[in-house]
Amino acid sequence: MSEIDGILPDDALKMYLDERRREVSEATLNSHEYRLNHFVQWMKETPDIEETDDLTGRKLHEFKMWRRKGGELNNVSMHTQLSTLRVFIQFLERIDAVHSNLHESIDIPSLNGDDQRSSLVAKERADAIESYLERYEYASMNHIIFRILWRTGMRIGTMVSLDVSDYNRAERKLHVRHREETPLKKQEGGERIIALNGHTCSILDDWIDDVRPNVTDEHGREPLVCTDTDRASTSTLRRHVYRLTQPCLYTECPHDTNPDDCETAGYTNKPSGCPSIRPPHDIRRGAITHFLSQNDIPIEAIRDRSDVSEGVLEDHYDVRSEDEKAEQRREHFSKE
Repeated sequence: MSEIDGILPDDALKMYLDERRREVSEATLNSHEYRLNHFVQWMKETPDIEETDDLTGRKLHEFKMWRRKGGELNNVSMHTQLSTLRVFIQFLERIDAVHSNLHESIDIPSLNGDDQRSSLVAKERADAIESYLERYEYASMNHIIFRILWRTGMRIGTMVSLDVSDYNRAERKLHVRHREETPLKKQEGGERIIALNGHTCSILDDWIDDVRPNVTDEHGREPLVCTDTDRASTSTLRRHVYRLTQPCLYTECPHDTNPDDCETAGYTNKPSGCPSIRPPHDIRRGAITHFLSQNDIPIEAIRDRSDVSEGVLEDHYDVRSEDEKAEQRREHFSKE
């Protein structure tokens, strides 16, 4: 068994960052440094911790409680913070600066269940996904799925219902229709016309003209989004969304895993494995939240475009902080 030789907190962080600098992007490195600075600060302020070999499972639990309370972090943020800390502790184990297997005592909160009610695909993440698709998978099935979900905030079941004939090229509109074989959640009440911007229409045009398989479903209809053999089902669309929201598709893995060695990378029907996977509803929530953050979009337009009542908008989709809402009101009323 190797002898443990502790080092000072600042030295430990410097060694870790120097090691990772050759493996990850500068943006990822900066993110790790930002998160771990909190841990280093806590170590330096804790009386009975001088060097890394003073760390124990109990101490790491105390840090978790300190970080949650001091940062007012939800489980999604805590998951990210503690995942980075675990990687840091594993590095210290490799250089014999902490006791072996110490990282196993870090209890990372799950992102399943109620904790994901407040999770969403933020605009910055959506922009990164769209940039990747625009460059490497233009007018592909993935491109169509993400572009329509993000730009309209529609439900995944609504996307399943769309036919090629529902797209009006000349008027740049999608007509959402309730049909018996592809029902909408609110049936006829969910029917609406969605205006699209020019670039979204260009992508749709190229998908329909050059890429979309020549498929007719069992009812003689031409689905807008389809596989090589049939209309894309909700499970098929969900599987594509899981892949699209894995960061390794378009940036560095935030979980410090080589995608070539990762068993959870790629397409999956299960929202497990990769901690960063997001379900389709998180795209809807992110899109609607982004719409709400734009001062020039009336609430009625968001309600009608995404087929959601104002009460549900406020209770389930609006995740803006009170400060963000106040600043947005300031900006709006300053124009009066």
